Amino acid sequence: MRTRNLIFIIAAIFVLGLPASAIAEPEHQVAKGESLTSVAAADGLSVAQLAAANGLSPNAELSAGSTLRIPPQSAPAAPGSAVASDGAGPGSATAGGSEASGAGTSGGYRVVYGDTLSAIAAEYGVTVYELAAANGIDPTGLLPAGMTLSIPGATTAATETAPPPASPSVGAQPTDQIVSPSEVGKVAATHGVAPSLAEAIGDEESGFNNDEVSPTGAVGVMQIEPGTWDSLQSELGGPPLSPESAQDNVRGGVELLRSLLEQTGGDPQLAAAGYYQGLESVRAHGMYPETRRYVRAVMALQARFGGG
Repeated sequence: MRTRNLIFIIAAIFVLGLPASAIAEPEHQVAKGESLTSVAAADGLSVAQLAAANGLSPNAELSAGSTLRIPPQSAPAAPGSAVASDGAGPGSATAGGSEASGAGTSGGYRVVYGDTLSAIAAEYGVTVYELAAANGIDPTGLLPAGMTLSIPGATTAATETAPPPASPSVGAQPTDQIVSPSEVGKVAATHGVAPSLAEAIGDEESGFNNDEVSPTGAVGVMQIEPGTWDSLQSELGGPPLSPESAQDNVRGGVELLRSLLEQTGGDPQLAAAGYYQGLESVRAHGMYPETRRYVRAVMALQARFGGG
């Protein structure tokens, strides 16, 4: 079936004299026993690219008779391409600025806390599936802060050169400190947040360990991303947050949690989901499976700490 489809497409290109880009993407009808792996290998694609182009999980099983879109093969982004800060692209209300790559026909975007694939795709005028396929990711999956996305067909107008960046903030720093649940609860109570909810977040995020650092760069007891730290610094009243202070890490996380509670009408589950996934993403797409597991864990811990 795949061979027949490709023959018809190639024939159309030669007979009609149309450029390849004017022809619709080829399709493949799944035969019994085929998998994403076998189809991807036959078409020179990665499983992630094929899955993303069809809105499937990379682990999805195929049904005989179903039809798959076969995306065009795309060259991988050049290694070591520079990423300039403060470029074009959507940002996050809590995470602050964003980053975009320099000129050329292919752009890059550094994901910050609260970003969604759909918002980034809309900003650059591409579809969610095109953006997901270009980066070999699940179009419905969680978008981790800190990763750099390749933007298919990005123009120099959308990624014009930014002015020299200012010295980056170092953000919160890991320190060899363990705080107690009651210490987190006292900070939360001072800032109008239920102590048990803040304690549950601190336990789930780090086990109250200020030395914890996530793969995306989130730091400390409340696992605060560098961009979120910068935003909190500018929005909080009172003394500035000390990067080396476990207490200030807790204060920053509690203030973020308080803001999320205000935006969700005091709903602790939605606030916890927003803390993990980003509230804009939750509102646009609902909770991802990983977020639901996170919220269940936080609610169980809140009950254990005497709330709920």
